[in-house]
Formats: sequence, structure tokens, C-alpha cells
Amino acid sequence: MLLNFAMVISGISLLVWSADRFTDGAAAIARNLGISPLIVGLTVVAMGSSAPEIIVSLNAAAAGTPGLAIGNAIGSNVANVGMVLGIAAIVTPLHVQSATLKREIPILFGVMVLAFALMIDHELSIADGLILLSSLVGYLVWLTFSALRARHKKDLMLEEIIEELPEQMATWKATLWVIAGLLLLQISSKLLVTGAVSIAHNIGVSDFVIGVTIVAVGTSLPELAASVTSVLKGEHELAIGNVIGSNIFNLLAVLGVPTLITLVDVDQKVLVIDYAFMVGLTVAVCFMAWGQKGKPGEITRFEGGLLLAFFIGYQAYQFISVSNH
Repeated sequence: MLLNFAMVISGISLLVWSADRFTDGAAAIARNLGISPLIVGLTVVAMGSSAPEIIVSLNAAAAGTPGLAIGNAIGSNVANVGMVLGIAAIVTPLHVQSATLKREIPILFGVMVLAFALMIDHELSIADGLILLSSLVGYLVWLTFSALRARHKKDLMLEEIIEELPEQMATWKATLWVIAGLLLLQISSKLLVTGAVSIAHNIGVSDFVIGVTIVAVGTSLPELAASVTSVLKGEHELAIGNVIGSNIFNLLAVLGVPTLITLVDVDQKVLVIDYAFMVGLTVAVCFMAWGQKGKPGEITRFEGGLLLAFFIGYQAYQFISVSNH
């Protein structure tokens, strides 16, 4: 068991580091090719930040444990909203004024409804996966054109995205980082999946439970670091935008990718308890962020504490369920 936990911890650590290197390299190549910094931030960097979850999902399916991928997608969304935004709001209350952000919130709700509709028959087929992945492409296209139309208007979130882009570097160096990042993402993901699956088998729980707890929290650490860094710089819109964007990617890509390899079974309990909890927590945070009567939205320290408490309670529920298993 100690070896398995060491594999999980080292896998998560290497996964986070390699995802950063891959993202920096890919963003630099895109900028060197003349692509708008705003588009690079909205697409390349956004996809790079979700790379750990996507690669873990792919390797979990290849290892015959797609339940871990489902748990990773749902658990990462719960961690993003409860842990990441909860801690960020405790550090400093989050103020939301971005029109771009408010356009993405309804899309997140639409994506949650779509994913639920595809899973309601208790499985995700390759056709379901293609629908999810096609929707991801559509979302990226919409995001790009919306940003280009709004680039001349003052929008705090778009300004913060450009400011936070990785530093430019020579194309040869960026290419090396992309290659090294991809290789290390694959190695670290296999370490994480192998260790996590072994832990699940040793303690007699499902792959889903390990995915929704240990793996989900581990792969959400980059979002936590990015969000806390953003709020300390006063970039509140970016902190919330990272979470909403990541949650959309998780539902479309992390759920969609495993279906390209195997049929994914979805337990009734997952939909009734876990998915429902994720939706409820997301509704709560979006209501906080939306604001009322023309006033900007705000997630206060108290509300951040509530979000974090709900997240801790959910994790506790998972471990109590395991102990009673």
C-alpha cells in the first residue's frame, strides 16, 4: 500500500509539473505562429490546464477502469467549486463583473444537462462520447468568436487572460517542452492510475470512489494554485473563469475521451448522489457569482467557507461509505 500511495503522490506531482511545461510550450508555439494572445489564452492554455484530467481519463479507460475516469470528471468539478473557489474566496472575497464570464455560466448549465441526458441510460457509448467531444469543439469555436467580437470592449476577464499568458520563448525550446511535457504527462498519468487502481482493489472499493476523491483532488491542485495566485493579484474574474472553463472541459472531454476506447458504465448511485451534488454545488456558486439587480456578483468569505465545508462533507461521505462497505 505504501508503494501504491507513493505512486499516486509522485504521479500527481509529476502530472502537475509536466502539464505546466506542456502548456507553456504549446502557448509559445501558438504565439510564435502569430495567433492572437487572447485566442491562445482561451484555447491552448485552457486545454493545457485540463490536460491532467484528460490524460488520466484516457489511461484509466485503457487500463479497463473507466469508473476512475467518471469519478475524476465529477470529483474534479466538485473540487473546483468547493475546494478551489472556497479557499480562494476565504483568501479574499471574489468580485465578478465580466460579461464574458456571465455568458459562460449558462453554457456550463447546458453542458451539465447534456452530460446527464447522455448518462441517464447508465452508460456512455462511443456515440455519446462523440457528441460530448463535438460539443467541446463547438464551445471552443464559440468562445473564440465571442472573444474576438468583444476584444475592443473593456472586459476584465479577457484582460486578465492576456496578462497571465506564459512568457514567450524560442520555437525550438517551446517544441522541446511540448514533447517532454507530453511524454511526462503519459508516464505520470500511468503512475497515478496504476497506484490508484491498486489502492482501490486493496481496500475493496470501486475505481469510481478513488477517482472522485484522491485522483480528483490531486488533478485539481493546478486550478487551486492558479486561482489563489489570481485572487492575490486582484484577478477575481480569472479565478472564477478558470474554474468554470475547467468544469466545462471536464464534462465534455474527460467524460468523452474514455468512450473512444471502451463502453463506460454509469452506476445509478453516481447520477442520484454524486452528479446531483455536483450540480447543486455549481448552481449555488453560479448564483453567488451572477449578482442581482445590476450589481456585480460576489462570493464572500462566509460563502467561500460554506463551499469548502460542503466539499469536505462530500469527501467525508465518500470515506464513511467506504468504511461501511
